[in-house]
Amino acid sequence: MSQPVGIITLSIVLGVGRVNCYLLHAGPGFVLIDTGSPRARRALDKKLAGLGCAPGQLSLIVLTHGDFDHTGSAAYLRDAFGSRIAMHPDDARAGEDGDMFAGREKSSCILGAAVPRLIGFGEPEHFTPDVLLGDGDTLSGYGLDATVLRIPGHSQGSLGILTADGHLFCGDLLDSTRRPALTSLIDDRDAAERSVAKLGTLPISMVFPGHGKPFPMERLALR
Repeated sequence: MSQPVGIITLSIVLGVGRVNCYLLHAGPGFVLIDTGSPRARRALDKKLAGLGCAPGQLSLIVLTHGDFDHTGSAAYLRDAFGSRIAMHPDDARAGEDGDMFAGREKSSCILGAAVPRLIGFGEPEHFTPDVLLGDGDTLSGYGLDATVLRIPGHSQGSLGILTADGHLFCGDLLDSTRRPALTSLIDDRDAAERSVAKLGTLPISMVFPGHGKPFPMERLALR
C-alpha cells in the first residue's frame, strides 16, 4: 500500500511561479522534501500544521538541490522544528555562501546578485547541512523506507528520493508544468540525459517533480 504524500505547493515570489514540497510520514514523525521560498514561509507553516506536522515531529529536511526556491526555509525549519538538513555536498555551497550558482558549470553574475534579493534569501537563510547524502544512501534511520539517488543535470548535486513503493521525488531534473519532460533549466545536458536513463532502469511508479503535477513514470516517454 502506497503511503499518502502531503503535497505542499507554494508561491515562489510575489505570487509568481509555484514550487512543490512534499511531506512524508516517517515512523512517528515526518520527512520534508524541499522547503520553498523564504517569502512563502507563513503559508508553509500553515500547511505543515494542517498536515499534522508540529515542532519536534520533523526529523529530516531533504533538499533535492541548492536553488533558493527549494532551500529558502531550511534554516528556519531547522530552528523552529528541531530538524536536521540533508543534501548532496556538491550543492551545499549554495546554502553556505548564498550563491545559487556555486558548483554549476553555467553561472550568471547578474542573476547571482538579483535572485537572493528577489526571493528573500539573506544571511539568516544561510545554512550548512547537517547530513551529506550520496547515491545509494538510505533514509531508514529517519523512519522512511527510501533510497537516495544522485541525478545531476539541473545542478551537480541534484538528488532524487525513491521510496519503497515506487514514488520518486526528483527535484528539478524533471517537471510537468506543460507535460512530463526533462526540465528546460539544465546545467549539464549530458549528465541530465544520463540521469534520465538511470531512472528508466528503476522501479518507479509515480514521479513527484519540483514544479508541476505528479505523473506516472510511463508518461515521461511522451516528451
